[in-house]
Amino acid sequence: MKQQKPVFLDLTKIHFPITAISSILHRISGFIIFLLIPILLWLARSATTVHGFAEIQICLSNPIFKFLVWVILASLLFHLIAGIRHLLMDIHIGETLSVAKMSAAVAILLSIILIIIAGVWIW
Repeated sequence: MKQQKPVFLDLTKIHFPITAISSILHRISGFIIFLLIPILLWLARSATTVHGFAEIQICLSNPIFKFLVWVILASLLFHLIAGIRHLLMDIHIGETLSVAKMSAAVAILLSIILIIIAGVWIW
C-alpha cells in the first residue's frame, strides 16, 4: 500500500482565474461590510439630527476617518457590482466560461473606477 504524503501548496505560485478572484473579493468585501456595520449604523444615526451631522463633519476632517469611510464605500461598491453579477448568473445569464470571465473583468474594472471616484469625492 502506497502511503499518501500531504501536498504542500505554494499559494504564491498558484494563478487563480479572474472569476475566482472576483468571487473571493466579493466574499472579502462582504466580510468587511459585516465588520464595519457598527460604523455604518453610527453614521446613519448621526446624520438624522443637525448636531449629529455637525459631528460627522468634524470627524471627516480626520484623514483616518476619511480613509475608513472610503474603505466602507469601496467594499459596498464592489459588493454591489459583484452581487449583481452573481444574481445574473443565478438566473442563467452569463454562465458560459467566456461570458463569466468577461463579466468578472468588467465587474472588477467598473468597481475600480467607482472606488477611485469615491476616493476623489471623499478627499
